[in-house]
Amino acid sequence: MVYLDYAGTVPMLPEVIEIMHNAERDFFANASALHTPGHRAMNEVEKTRKLLAKLIGADPEEIIFTSGASEANNTVIRTFEGYEIETSPLEHHSIIEVAKQYRGNKKPKLYSYMLANNETGDILELPKIDRTKFDDSPLLTALNEWGKPLVTDRRKEYLHSDLTQVLGKMPINVKVLGVDYATFSAHKIGGPIGVGALYVKKGVPFKPLIIGGNQEQKRRGGTYNTVGIIGFGKALEVMSVRKSWDVYDNVIRNLRDTLAERILTEVSGSSLNTELARGKSLPNILNVSFLASEGESIQLYLDAEGVVVSTGSACASGDIRPSHVLMAKTGNAEVAHSSVRFSFGPENTMEDVKRVMEVLPRIINLLQNISTIKMEKK
Repeated sequence: MVYLDYAGTVPMLPEVIEIMHNAERDFFANASALHTPGHRAMNEVEKTRKLLAKLIGADPEEIIFTSGASEANNTVIRTFEGYEIETSPLEHHSIIEVAKQYRGNKKPKLYSYMLANNETGDILELPKIDRTKFDDSPLLTALNEWGKPLVTDRRKEYLHSDLTQVLGKMPINVKVLGVDYATFSAHKIGGPIGVGALYVKKGVPFKPLIIGGNQEQKRRGGTYNTVGIIGFGKALEVMSVRKSWDVYDNVIRNLRDTLAERILTEVSGSSLNTELARGKSLPNILNVSFLASEGESIQLYLDAEGVVVSTGSACASGDIRPSHVLMAKTGNAEVAHSSVRFSFGPENTMEDVKRVMEVLPRIINLLQNISTIKMEKK
């Protein structure tokens, strides 16, 4: 199998599988318990918290563990329920759909802009934020009534960025980025599915999404997923030791760019939806459209040949509407419907690129020949 859906999920690292297997035996206790097994479990949770904080330039107490990126995104958006919320049209559904329901017109204002898009890999410009202080924020007053003075900052605007695709692909420093909130997910770096994290800058507005426990300083109720968090920590450790961002920027970028060049040269009606230049996109994602070919059909034909790709975000699977990301970028439904995302990871080699090009031209030619759309062949 040639697996080219790393932007969807990175296969769990062997080191992560091993440590989680051992953790099920060694750290089974409730991490909130006061007894010794509970303390031992909590120590492991805190190790991961400190490691993530160090890797992104945050303080450990600014990290909240969640069930994944969607929960983290929902938490930030719903903190600003009834207030101004601006998102880019390229955001993940866990931002766009929630913002539609909860945005209002009161200030302060939240901007939610992902740094890199999950479908095209394009790196976006984060908006400039007005850091002016003011003293009459009803949101801050309301949040402080929760009983713990988590909110002290009184600004007109705040910035959240979904960094789910960025972690491990390029160095991150939340202070340099100037974000107040940031979202991460373990399964995008070879950790387990079902574990994520939210960075919340000290003093900014925050309202828990899940209530009913004192975990995470009363910021996220529920029994700790200790084994999953330990797996997340191991994935972060491996990422740091191997300096995965260097591997992605050099080795994996070369694979991605080679495939892009060969597709444009060898496949009729192909066009790129990803900007390949350094600084313009993540090095591992390649989104391509094929005229007179339907994306899901391409995906299924490739799958039958043992080549695994995606037509976009897995969270939108089964939705027959064209990709909202590509519609926002191109305004062309035909381009959006005919797109496929190839996304590379550390296990891929040039042999995988060769295998794709052994089967892809034939598949596209077949689909174009049976299409009702007329086109000129190269």
